[in-house]
Formats: sequence, structure tokens, C-alpha cells
Amino acid sequence: MRTNTVKWVYLIILSIIWGSSFILIKKGLIGLTPVQLGGLRIIFASLVLFVFGFKHIKTIPKKSWKWVILTGFLGTFFPVFLFSFAETEIDSSVASILNSLVPLNTIVLGFTIFKIKSTKRQVFGVFIGLFGSLLLVLNGASVNPNQNYLYVLYIIAATVMYAGSVNILKRYLQDMNALTITVGNFAAIFIPACLLLIDSGFFKKEVLASPDFKPALIYVLLLSLFGTAVAKVLFNKLVHIATPVFASSVTYLMPVIAVFWGVLDGESFGLIQLMATLIILLGVYLAHKKK
Repeated sequence: MRTNTVKWVYLIILSIIWGSSFILIKKGLIGLTPVQLGGLRIIFASLVLFVFGFKHIKTIPKKSWKWVILTGFLGTFFPVFLFSFAETEIDSSVASILNSLVPLNTIVLGFTIFKIKSTKRQVFGVFIGLFGSLLLVLNGASVNPNQNYLYVLYIIAATVMYAGSVNILKRYLQDMNALTITVGNFAAIFIPACLLLIDSGFFKKEVLASPDFKPALIYVLLLSLFGTAVAKVLFNKLVHIATPVFASSVTYLMPVIAVFWGVLDGESFGLIQLMATLIILLGVYLAHKKK
């Protein structure tokens, strides 16, 4: 299969997996706190990856470890907790739409930090995307007055971290095997996740005895296996065979899947939200388009 075809296959699979992750986070939070959900998600994913790829750790060059550790925290550890906290106040569909800022931030960081040149069209796309995001947030705050839309700052912070991670992957870890990078990432964040889970009170009797505990655990298991472990390997592979902006453009398609699940779950999604979504995606498209 040609590389161009393979990268599109990866993109579609990732959009389905990650697009479904937002509703799984929402369901998991019914029986768990954000810290507990984030910690379990990392721990479960780590154990799966260690079974299949722990032997790869010894192949990581010493000079590359700092980048592997950094992408582990920026690309997985912090965003996992940030999205968990965000969805305590914001609908899963809105969270997925704001996640579309990743390609825009990839370009901004690529230009400001990694000295990757951008065209006027890309810059114009960035501003259009930001305008769409502002419209979405303002509309959401008025439609859902009981939700604290300041929590979108968690999502924005996560998208900046994702963008930084994908630029580092492309620039400094291009020649390393995707599974090796992923296992190295989780080796770096596994112990911090364990410490946070212990400190969260997860093992207290009242938490384990809650009727919502078992269903939440199942949702987190699914989220960890597919949304974290499998998806991270596929994404790192995609970064190797495509550009950072193309890889991060998986967020073009994720909102379609996430909104579908959100509406099925009873979340509101009106005309203005649809317009804001289309404006964001237009901005991302223009920012992605080089010519």
C-alpha cells in the first residue's frame, strides 16, 4: 500500500478512535474524579504497551531520552488530566471541537519556536480558527449557563501541548520506531500517574463500593486500550510518514464522531454551534493548505 494511502487510513482510524474518546471520558467521570480517570487511563495503557513493547526501551539512545520524556508529558500526561477536568463542566462534543485547534497551534509553534515558515494563507487560517473558537465558547456559555466555560482554558492548554509534542516528534524523533517512542513515553509517565492515583483516594472503600465504579472502570479500560495505547502508536507512525500539520489534522474529523456520540447522549448542539464548528474547520483547512 502506498504511503499516501496508508497515511489517510491512519488518519480515518485515529479520527474514529479519538472522536469516541470524549464520550468515554464523560461516562468515566460519572464514577471517577478527573485525577482518578487520568491516572487509570495512563496506567492501563502503560501495562498494555509494556506487554507488547517493553523490550524496545533499551533501543532508545541516551541522547533521545529527553525528547521521549518531554513528548510523553506534553503529548499524553498533562492533556489526559486537562481534558478530564474540562469535561466536568463542558459537553464532550464542545471539547472535541475545541480540540481542532491542534493543527493551528502546530503551525503557530512551528513558526515561533521551530522556525518553520508559514504562508499568509496559513496565518489567515489561524485567525479564522480562533474566531470560530471564540464564537463557540461565547455561544456555549449563553446556551449552557450552568456550565463554567472558563474550563475551555484546560482544552486550549492541552492543544498547545499536543502541538509542541508533534513538532518535537517530527524534528527530533523522526528516525525512531513509533512503538519505541510510545513505550518510552509511557515508561516516563507511568510512575507519576501511579502516585497521583494513590493520592486521589481511589483505593478508599467508598469509591470502590460505589454503584457507578464498575461501569466507569469499563469505560476507562476502553479509553486506555484504544484511545491511548493503540492510538498513540498509530499517531506516532503517522507523524513519521506525514507532515506534523497533516498528522495533527486528525482533529478535522474527530468532532464529527464526537458530536454524533454527544447528540445521542442528549447534549445540545444548535445552529450557531454548527456555524462555529464550520468556521473552525475552515480555519484549520486554510492553515493546513500550503498553496
